[in-house]
Amino acid sequence: MTLLMEKDAPQVGERTRAARGRVRLREHLLGWLFVGPFALVFLAFLIAPLAYAAYLSLFQRKLIGGTSFVLFDNYLKAFTDPSFLSGTWFVIRFSLVAIPLQIGIALALALILDAVTSMFARFARLMIFLPYAIPTVIGAIMWGFLYSKSFGPLADVFGLFGATAPDLLSSNNIFYGLVNIVTWQWVGYYMIILYAALQGIDPSLYEAARIDGAGRWQIAFRIKIPLISPAILLILVFSLIGTLQFFNEPQILRPLAAGAIGPDFTPNMYAYQQAFGLANINYGSAISFALGGVVFVGVYAFLFFTRKRRSFL
Repeated sequence: MTLLMEKDAPQVGERTRAARGRVRLREHLLGWLFVGPFALVFLAFLIAPLAYAAYLSLFQRKLIGGTSFVLFDNYLKAFTDPSFLSGTWFVIRFSLVAIPLQIGIALALALILDAVTSMFARFARLMIFLPYAIPTVIGAIMWGFLYSKSFGPLADVFGLFGATAPDLLSSNNIFYGLVNIVTWQWVGYYMIILYAALQGIDPSLYEAARIDGAGRWQIAFRIKIPLISPAILLILVFSLIGTLQFFNEPQILRPLAAGAIGPDFTPNMYAYQQAFGLANINYGSAISFALGGVVFVGVYAFLFFTRKRRSFL
């Protein structure tokens, strides 16, 4: 009997391993079944277009001579192109002004709403978040109407006080007009992220701080803000990436700005003009990837700077 059991033991072990292998294979297949639709869409609408654009950026089309392989000549041209460099410098300056303003307002609103527990706070959260739910194209058209000297209500409001409304679509003021639009559009989104992070803090920390004699300002600056620093870092990265790729608002306001916004106002607008306005798709693709390189370097430098110091606060 013992000999028979010893002979059957290897067969039982093999059957067990085979059954486990079939279970693992079934689990892998089910996993790919769920991931498959997203993977196909991801490959078809993101990876494939990026790969094709990268391929186009390595070529140059001329009226005489046709299309030729130029390797990185388009990229060298982009980084010496005054239009691309001026647009890049503009979005950098825009980031230095708009991002701290957005984060500061969002943080202040999140701290206020976290301290207020009433029906008004719920309504305020909804109203502050509402501009983010409005498509950027509609928001830009709306602000273009408000800024207009001809038919916008801003001139009428200032006229009631005997003052002249600032022309926020002029060359001198378009920068501040765009800062206002972007701030209005994104503050609510950033506020919700910071508010959610504040809600995740253990309330017992506040109680312990109050027992030790801490006031509201001390709790806010020494407990709340340091504990939500990862969320602040997250929205800083989001805002940096988005601002460096600035396109929708200036593109929509361009017909209303009367020369204040040119085709090379931002790098993305310049790439759009080259690809679809001048049919120079190869150079437009190179500009897009050059901007991607600028964004990558900027975000990596920011993350490296904050990681070296463990905290940016």
